[in-house]
Amino acid sequence: MQILRTTSENNDFQDLVKNLDAYLAEMDGDDHAFYDQYNKIDLLKNCIVVFENEKPVGCGAIKPINENTMEVKRMFTLPEFRGKGLAVSVLKELEIWTKELGYEKTVLETGKKQIEAVALYKKCNYTIIPNYGQYAGIENSVCFEKIL
Repeated sequence: MQILRTTSENNDFQDLVKNLDAYLAEMDGDDHAFYDQYNKIDLLKNCIVVFENEKPVGCGAIKPINENTMEVKRMFTLPEFRGKGLAVSVLKELEIWTKELGYEKTVLETGKKQIEAVALYKKCNYTIIPNYGQYAGIENSVCFEKIL
């Protein structure tokens, strides 16, 4: 496994995000348009692509939301590569990068239907918090934070 720090201009990152968006469109159904508006990647400066045997198989990103908090975005692993710990590796690398940049915590939102994602964040010691920002009051969202 190799981990690459990059930006959203990276073609492998963009291709993985296309796969993620297709997956989420199916999972979220009618709610997809609401979530999609908050997941544009054109301004992401801190992105990760994970490779297995030189094939891009997973990704994630962080973006600042205030002076001490980064938001984890665009976490995805190709279905055939799940269960190998790749998402945990991406998340840990994003946390390390967050700390290197001087931020104190990470937050994120995922859908309640994303059972695997919810389990991943709990496994990685994220705590459920009240829905923040645009997710406040959204029934299908669950938000997490981790103090680093």
